[in-house]
Amino acid sequence: MASGPLVDHDRYVIGVDFGTLSGRAVVVSVGDGAERGSAVHTYTHAVLDRALPGGRPLPPDFALQVPSDYVDVLRHAVPEAVAAAGIRPEDVIGIGTDFTACTLVPVLADGTPLCELPDLVDSPHAYVKLWKHHAAQSHADRINALAHERGEGWINRYGGKLSSEWQLAKGLELLEAAPEVYARTAHLVEAADWIVWQLTGVHARNACTAGYKGVFQDGAHPDPKFLAALNPAFEGFFRDKLSAPIVPLGARVGSLTAQAAGWTGLPEGIAVCAGNVDAHVTAPAARAIAPGQMVAIMGTSTCHVMNSDTLAEVPGMCGVVDGGITPGLWGYEAGQSGVGDIFAWFVENSVPREVSDAAEAAGHGVHEELTRRAATLAVGESGLVALDWHSGNRSVLVDHELSGVVVGLTLATRPHEVYRALLEATAFGTRTIVDAFEANGVAVRELVVAGGLLRNAFLMQLYADVVRRPLSVIDSEQGPALGSAIHAAVAAGVYPDVYAASEAMGKVRRSVYTPDDAASARYDELYAEYRLLHDHFGRGGNDVMHRLRAVRRAAIAARTATEETR
Repeated sequence: MASGPLVDHDRYVIGVDFGTLSGRAVVVSVGDGAERGSAVHTYTHAVLDRALPGGRPLPPDFALQVPSDYVDVLRHAVPEAVAAAGIRPEDVIGIGTDFTACTLVPVLADGTPLCELPDLVDSPHAYVKLWKHHAAQSHADRINALAHERGEGWINRYGGKLSSEWQLAKGLELLEAAPEVYARTAHLVEAADWIVWQLTGVHARNACTAGYKGVFQDGAHPDPKFLAALNPAFEGFFRDKLSAPIVPLGARVGSLTAQAAGWTGLPEGIAVCAGNVDAHVTAPAARAIAPGQMVAIMGTSTCHVMNSDTLAEVPGMCGVVDGGITPGLWGYEAGQSGVGDIFAWFVENSVPREVSDAAEAAGHGVHEELTRRAATLAVGESGLVALDWHSGNRSVLVDHELSGVVVGLTLATRPHEVYRALLEATAFGTRTIVDAFEANGVAVRELVVAGGLLRNAFLMQLYADVVRRPLSVIDSEQGPALGSAIHAAVAAGVYPDVYAASEAMGKVRRSVYTPDDAASARYDELYAEYRLLHDHFGRGGNDVMHRLRAVRRAAIAARTATEETR
């Protein structure tokens, strides 16, 4: 919990960032964006990827959450942040929220999550499907194939492929895997909109998730005839399950209800703005909303967002939406499904005791110890190159059945060499995204980094060298929460629009890391090898990763069937 000085008779807004494992609340001054206090609340149930709370095992590629964990953030983190800030609750004039996406909550007509119904507590499909729930890949494949077969124009606004993470794929999966749960789902709500519903009593959809995750383009969703061609029972998906009005970013959805005031300790009736996505809301916080400023929010995954005054079709992007980041500009999104998660996987599963002991003796963590050792290597010294697909590939291949690769291992390879190869692989993944935008007429002039991985200075310099661009960094440890607070200030009427609020309240340090020409030249050689592997395994040269997935699924099904007959 952070604390700040006592400040009386000022006005404040609160930003609440709902992440993958916890929620963070930050108290922000509307005058200058100063962060007065913050608090974090960890989700009780974290991510359900192996079993439901009652013990029922989950299939592969499931990633679920419990919605009551989100309300607990309001109950705990918000009042604790206000206390840490040393301010009076009555001086808070607005609250804004952001969420991971696409994270979907199936609910009754009054917003009650289906997983809270006694007869559905053991039904996996009644729970929140987190952004990294990838079990709908086969449904996404069908959606994409049919969209191209029918010549649906909207598919190119999503780089030619919809992700298995998005609303259509998850909705179709719900219908076909659990039709009884689908039938009881009155609304399939983005968590970003569900939490605003809990705060205000108003059910509305924000323009960001509606556009990027819900395929809302040029004022319309995909044709019901297209949906019916996927499955006749799917024809009314948007009409029946996603029917709430769509509101622009920064708009006031409603006022804080008495119930939500009781949870948070904030005054009833203060402004609550439209929900938003954690990545997109960070761009105003980093003063990176001009065309060509790409923001990379680096944490467990990385999301790349950028405004442009140009509409273009970029193969493999996650989407382009009019006003998707800020009104009046085309907002682009791309991303990498695994970044920090890959580093964490390696540390948790592949590090010998010697490294852990050295880290403990030095008084720092294993990540820091591996980074210290990796930094002693020259570029290319490890003899390794890796693919960053341990959680599939979001951009530019949009295929969550791809998997990780490390090439060049020998009996002499040391853990820090593999760790460095994984760091480099994620940087190569970002460069692949930047190159795709540039090749299709969307200029990337600056890379601005936010997120938890900012603390690794070696990694930041590595990115600057690989991407061959200066790296600016957000001057805040709470980028999404600060961005949500900026939108809350607009909803409260302090600023006329997000642009003015960003200028007054956003925080950035320009060109903190600049490319080293010699290192960049050596990385060009490694990047060329990365791209050869990328295209070989990802563009049809060898479909082994998909075949291995099929073998794995069959083996798990056979083992499960055997266990059930015992």
